[in-house]
Amino acid sequence: MSIQNKHQEHFEDLILTGDLSVLDFFNGEYEVSLKIDGSPAIVWGTNPVSGNFFVGTKSVFNKVKLKINETHEDIDANHSGNVAPLLHCCLDSLPRTENIYQGDFIGFGGLNVYTPNTITYQFPKVIIQSIIIAPHTKWSTDGELKDAYVSGSAPFFNDTQHVKFVQPVVDMIRPVLPEIDTDGVQFLSAKDAAAAKVKINAIIRSGEELNWFNLINILGCKNLAHLYLMMIEIKEHLIDAMIVSDAPKSYLNGEQIVGEGFVLKNNKMILKLIDRPVFSHSNFNLQKSW
Repeated sequence: MSIQNKHQEHFEDLILTGDLSVLDFFNGEYEVSLKIDGSPAIVWGTNPVSGNFFVGTKSVFNKVKLKINETHEDIDANHSGNVAPLLHCCLDSLPRTENIYQGDFIGFGGLNVYTPNTITYQFPKVIIQSIIIAPHTKWSTDGELKDAYVSGSAPFFNDTQHVKFVQPVVDMIRPVLPEIDTDGVQFLSAKDAAAAKVKINAIIRSGEELNWFNLINILGCKNLAHLYLMMIEIKEHLIDAMIVSDAPKSYLNGEQIVGEGFVLKNNKMILKLIDRPVFSHSNFNLQKSW
């Protein structure tokens, strides 16, 4: 698997330009994982340039100022605020590896309930390790970290004395997707699709219902609005087909849920299956501390 370093796409957004390859995604081989709602993202592994172990946030992939931390002095120079203490702990705690991995930070040990972002996670017992990390992605590069690309999912990590790893197992009932009729659908250019996604996100951020009427105003085509809503319905059926095990209990606004959503990967794309009116709205309006 080799995917360029780019933003993960929402399932329904991919069809705005007429690219229906997302529907062929499920005909081949793919990986499914539960999206853990941690923060911030932690990247660790061996720096291919120096050969030294490093930790960092996604800023290790910056094109200009790479914030790669191989020592505690690097962390003090590159980071401040809440992120610096957790990177110090990650540098001391994460197992050394020749590969490069990314995961989400859940919290420091000592509790059994954590709310790193919008979702509250409840573990069956108090975490005795120093930190809790949810690994999800493996990165590779033929040169520097700024040229890194997604090369697969993170392997299963055994807990260590210092790190509690959260890696739920997801099984999926193989879906049978409907045939899509595109007659009369006026798809968007890449530029217009990008502008439409901004407007859709604005509606989700406001808490307003995303419906046929406001989608027509955004997309300019009744048939495209209908297709977009159909893709959302298909996505909801896909989410319902997921079977999750080995996950902490998840809560949102006091109600137990399965989780934030799911990430699917094959050798061409990465998809997000998320209940956007619930989780994207919460994330859009959450005050970030990192």
